Amino acid sequence: MDSIRIRGGVPLKGTIPISGAKNAALKLMAASLLTDQPVQLSNMPDLADIDTLRKLLEHLGVTTLNEYQGQGSLGRRMTFTANNIFETTAPYELVRKMRASVLVLGPLLARMGHARVSLPGGCAIGTRPIDLHLKGLSALGAEIDLEDGYVVARAPKGLKGGVVRFPFVSVGATENLLMAATLAEGETILENAAEEPEIGDLAACLTKMGARIEGVGTKRLKITGVPALKGAAHAVIADRIEAGTYAMAAAITGGDLTLSHARPDTMGSILSALTEAGAEVTENGDTLRVRGPSGRLRPVDITTEPYPGFPTDMQAQMMALMALADGTSVITETIFENRFMHVPELMRMGANIRIEGSTAIVKGVPKLKGAPVMATDLRASVCLVLAALAAEHETVVNRVYHLDRGYERIEIKLQACGADIARLSDAAAE
Repeated sequence: MDSIRIRGGVPLKGTIPISGAKNAALKLMAASLLTDQPVQLSNMPDLADIDTLRKLLEHLGVTTLNEYQGQGSLGRRMTFTANNIFETTAPYELVRKMRASVLVLGPLLARMGHARVSLPGGCAIGTRPIDLHLKGLSALGAEIDLEDGYVVARAPKGLKGGVVRFPFVSVGATENLLMAATLAEGETILENAAEEPEIGDLAACLTKMGARIEGVGTKRLKITGVPALKGAAHAVIADRIEAGTYAMAAAITGGDLTLSHARPDTMGSILSALTEAGAEVTENGDTLRVRGPSGRLRPVDITTEPYPGFPTDMQAQMMALMALADGTSVITETIFENRFMHVPELMRMGANIRIEGSTAIVKGVPKLKGAPVMATDLRASVCLVLAALAAEHETVVNRVYHLDRGYERIEIKLQACGADIARLSDAAAE
């Protein structure tokens, strides 16, 4: 199992191109199940999670074409053609690796009238049940059963439009129901829908495919079903979480980074927190420049919330930043119940953090020190990378397969900006 070795204390300087958003790309891939025509997605990030879902789609009968674009261009282009779905079971051995796999449920059910999908796996950051997905599909006329760890959904006469009111905001449930409703007969209303930019990106692609969707970017989505969808070409939105992570890398190292091909307009709460912490943030179209403060960072209190609030996927990175702030910060996690697993690892590096339920009290220290640490999930792993970039001496981050799920060539991007960072294979780490 690979690890990453970092010798910290180097201010990062340079330009980092931001990749396509994993959290958008995965849903767009699932949407290809809704049509028998090709769906071509460009600006696709090269990540382990993308490969996992590709394998699942191929298992269902989708043909995929993977093309790396010309030198200097962003990402890769992938084409998905679901003109011969011969399997409607998403098996445990494929779904267990990634929670987003459950998003094939809505499209399969809407297109084929039946689906059998294993209960999902993914990062161990909470139970994250899929009951809202299932209740929503039931409201559209699906018959849902749980059998031997699988969701078995049937709609032999097709889905029917209906009203779904989410009791709390759920990004995944909003996406699954949005896709399913595009082929449902009649009108579907999704109330208290999630407003994340990645949902807007999914809606934009679905609209190109012929879907009729109103209310994008609001809490109320109206979908008028159509008999069939067509193929489309679509560029994946820039990854606001990757951009936010590198912005914090600039701040924590006292560096100066330019982030190209970004979407600052989707990063309001992240950039506000950085500015409050003392970083200098400059926006210019799709370019973002972040410079760290000349002195110590200032403490900032944050609470994770659904978009446009501060994202849970940036909480761990923010905690690494606040571990070096000149004062005490309070970080409250409201989305996932087990998302403080990076705290013991940060404390191994000298951070002063106390957990009280869903709140972390972070008393900033003047410096962190390198240590061997263990990644527990995707965002926790990159939090440790940020801490290591600012720490004295050497840090080795183990179990970095989590990083490969969500950050494209992170060590290469950081090396290009002066970081002393290297990936170690099993043999090299021994």
